[in-house]
Amino acid sequence: MKREMLTTDFLDRAVDLYDDVTGVVAHDGTEYTYAEVNDRVNRLAHALAESGVEQGDRVALLAPNTHYFIETLYATNKLGAVFVPLNYRLATGEYEYILNDCEAGTLIADYDYAEKVEPIRDEIPAETFVGYEAADITGDWIDYEDFLDGGSTAEPDRPAISEDDDASINYTSGTTGDPKGVVRTHRTEHWHALVLNQHMEIRDDDTYLWTLPMFHCNGWGHTYAITGTGGTHVCQRTFDAEGVFRRVRDYDVTFLCGAPTVLNNLIAHYESNDSVETMGDRDVRIATAGSAPATATIETVEDEFGWRIIHIYGLTETAPIITTSNSPRRLAQRGRDLKVKQGAETLCTDVRVVNEDGSDVPRDGETIGEIVVQGNQVMDGYLNKPEITEEAFNERVEGYFHTGDLATIDADGMVAIQDRKKDIIISGGENISSIEVEDVLYDHPDVLKAAVIPVPSEQWGETPKALVVPRGDADPTADEIVDFVGEQLAGYKKPTSVDFVDDLPETATGKVQKYELREEYWDEEETRVGQQ
Repeated sequence: MKREMLTTDFLDRAVDLYDDVTGVVAHDGTEYTYAEVNDRVNRLAHALAESGVEQGDRVALLAPNTHYFIETLYATNKLGAVFVPLNYRLATGEYEYILNDCEAGTLIADYDYAEKVEPIRDEIPAETFVGYEAADITGDWIDYEDFLDGGSTAEPDRPAISEDDDASINYTSGTTGDPKGVVRTHRTEHWHALVLNQHMEIRDDDTYLWTLPMFHCNGWGHTYAITGTGGTHVCQRTFDAEGVFRRVRDYDVTFLCGAPTVLNNLIAHYESNDSVETMGDRDVRIATAGSAPATATIETVEDEFGWRIIHIYGLTETAPIITTSNSPRRLAQRGRDLKVKQGAETLCTDVRVVNEDGSDVPRDGETIGEIVVQGNQVMDGYLNKPEITEEAFNERVEGYFHTGDLATIDADGMVAIQDRKKDIIISGGENISSIEVEDVLYDHPDVLKAAVIPVPSEQWGETPKALVVPRGDADPTADEIVDFVGEQLAGYKKPTSVDFVDDLPETATGKVQKYELREEYWDEEETRVGQQ
């Protein structure tokens, strides 16, 4: 028989089997059983429905890692509405674009971030504004707890939801100037959570610590996987190393995630503080993604912390997980060095490395091609961008999503990223569109030409560098250039350095040859992507 694969299945199972288990620990330590989580979800769903939210409507949330992030996700999906989690590190202008692009009619915002959208209230379609701890927010916001207060805990009337209906829209930086809305259906989210459970070894006695931002692919799918399996979510609003170690001990955490830069920050705290206890009573595993951690980082985390690293790879468009090096069989054969590779394809996922004409490259660990993928966890497309969607799925190989990452593949099917075809910089786990930053630079009156490239960073893996050709006799300073970008884009997108040059290498058609620019800065590195 066929049963629709819905995101609501995960909370339904948790309530059915683990209603008395602590489902969520809030940042302040307040604990909610899964029965209590569901009661709050239902109260929010009724409140949203009474405010006019209907099936297919978009509900946007601007919040860090909080209990009400999880509540909003499930309440929205119970109504058949579409959840739009926002990156809390963006700038006001970026929120204006996103909220108009997805046409969100409801916005829920945390007290630390609501001020970023307050100035654009009249420029976006949202009519309902709900604030967590609204008393601390300037402007007219409905308090979140007041919004829930008095609402029914009964299950809301659920519409007929298809697994092919949109469940969420996650925005990612792209190779065009504007963010792209990655549309994820109930089916893609559901399937990905099952794949995640398999390869992350998630169990019902897991205690999961939220160091990874929940807005990233809905927390890499752990909002669903941990819930449906009956594990416990421990919320930490934003990352800080001391708080991570304390919560790992206090709540006997068994699992967490983090970009390689998170590992580096944990190591720095551990090495600068005596007698840091890194574990509770149980073993700890940590999943890290993207560019592989340095071997020394892996050794410190595994040998000194006593944690086990699981390396995965993926993109927002792929949920994200499509490969992992978590293979006990291969690790036994090849040793720890395997963990610096992005890994082999996950269950029921077809990952290929292809050349320009779409043919598979030899599995020799040396020949470079582009990673393309098919899988039930891969997105359906980009919101309002049919041409970009068509290209993403058909550029080299018809029907495969093209990642833009250039890699090798070896005899065991292990891929290792070598470079990026797309103009994307991944700094500390955040995607930065170099073209988006360049568009801002070209608005500066003293800039004639500009190029933004990734350069190595010991802390972040890689960071954006601006190469600027000044206009005429203009003599801008690096600080002026950086501040100008920071006025229009999120702080993490600002160039960390600026070089002024006489000209930029260009093709006959005027396209800047960024590969040539990168050569100078990556000449002594093993790969052309940041190793953190």
